[in-house]
Amino acid sequence: MRLSALPAFEDNYIWVLREGRRALVVDPGEAAPVLAAAAEGLEPAAILLTHHHNDHIGGVHALLERWPGLPVFAPDDARIDVECERVGEGSRLRLLDHGVEVMAVPGHTRSHIAYVVDGHLFCGDTLFSLGCGRLFEGTPVQMLESLAKLAVLPADTRVCCGHEYTRSNGAFAAAVEPGNAALGARRAEVERLLAAGQPTLPSTLGSERECNPFLRCEVPAVRAAAAARLGREPADAVETFAALRAWKDVFRA
Repeated sequence: MRLSALPAFEDNYIWVLREGRRALVVDPGEAAPVLAAAAEGLEPAAILLTHHHNDHIGGVHALLERWPGLPVFAPDDARIDVECERVGEGSRLRLLDHGVEVMAVPGHTRSHIAYVVDGHLFCGDTLFSLGCGRLFEGTPVQMLESLAKLAVLPADTRVCCGHEYTRSNGAFAAAVEPGNAALGARRAEVERLLAAGQPTLPSTLGSERECNPFLRCEVPAVRAAAAARLGREPADAVETFAALRAWKDVFRA
């Protein structure tokens, strides 16, 4: 399967995973990029939605007008007001002759889901390269559990998240763990990619486990950074994560 990222809005990506001309379209927040790709031969086979935020679902109605009956898969959330098949933890689909595994990953929103297709992880706004999503509806416990669920996928899993946030996330990650050599190499790679006008995504789960502080809450250097913010040792990984997420919410590079 061939992966591509269609830029949308200021920093969103609409992910397209193709088998020949036919494709799975993930989180089309606006229709125009998908319609432009269709003019060049793309044939959508299904739409996969990770959560209800409009920058991830806003283009669906227009796409269904263009392709009536196009299958749409989405979490069980009434705020996604399109005709669709509701899926959740443990759902297994067969699309373009490939298996699709659905995982519940609440935290950013209460009903957020992710999809794993042929070694690609479409994780919306749960896991970002070098970061994670804000907790708009969920709790630190939920988000940490969701990230842990994703972190045990194979190291070569391609992380296809919803936004181009890697540079700013990298600045925060370096503030948390300045001695991390793998993180330094990843940040240099990010700058090379951006200078060339290329996306910094997908990353790999192996890279995220080495570099992303939100997947490293048990690492002594990361715990020490959380302790410095709290003024005491964090009680556990959840408190470490919560301290990091609160710090990230106000962080300015």
